[in-house]
Amino acid sequence: MEFGVGSILDGKVTGITKFGAFVALPEGKSGLVHISEIAYSYVNQVSDHLKEGQEVKVKVIGIDQAGRINLSIKQVAPPPRPARPAGGGQQRFGGGGRPPRQGGGSRPMGFVRQAPKEPTDFEDRLKQFMQASDSKLSELRYIEKKGGNRRSGGGGRR
Repeated sequence: MEFGVGSILDGKVTGITKFGAFVALPEGKSGLVHISEIAYSYVNQVSDHLKEGQEVKVKVIGIDQAGRINLSIKQVAPPPRPARPAGGGQQRFGGGGRPPRQGGGSRPMGFVRQAPKEPTDFEDRLKQFMQASDSKLSELRYIEKKGGNRRSGGGGRR
C-alpha cells in the first residue's frame, strides 16, 4: 500500500519529544506529527495530548526529499467552530481591532472590514513555510546539540 500527501492512515505513537510525536505507520514506515499539528488549540506539552502506544488517525501533509513523512492529527477532522457570544457577536473593525478614525480618514465613518471567510492561498503557503522552517530549526538544534557543524574562530554569537 503506497501512500502520499493527503492520505489518512491509522498509526501508533512510538515516541514523544518537545517538538512533536513520532508515529508508526503501515509498511514499517514512521512519520512526525509536529506540535503545531496535534490540535487546533494551543499545545504547550505534547504529553498533555498524546501518550506512547496510543492509536491515532493521521493525515500525510508532506514528504520531503529525504523521505521524511510529516503528519497531522488535527487535519483529519474539520476545525471546531468558535462559540458565538449570546449578544449576536462582536464587530471587527479594520486596523487590528481599533474603531474607525473619527475624522480625516479615507474610510467613511462606521466602515467595518469583514474577515475572510476561508483561508487564502497565502495563508496555506505561509503555514507550509512555517512547518518547513520549524522542521529545519529542529534539525539544526539537534546537530548543534550533537556537536557538529560548529563555527570556529569566535567567542560568541553575532
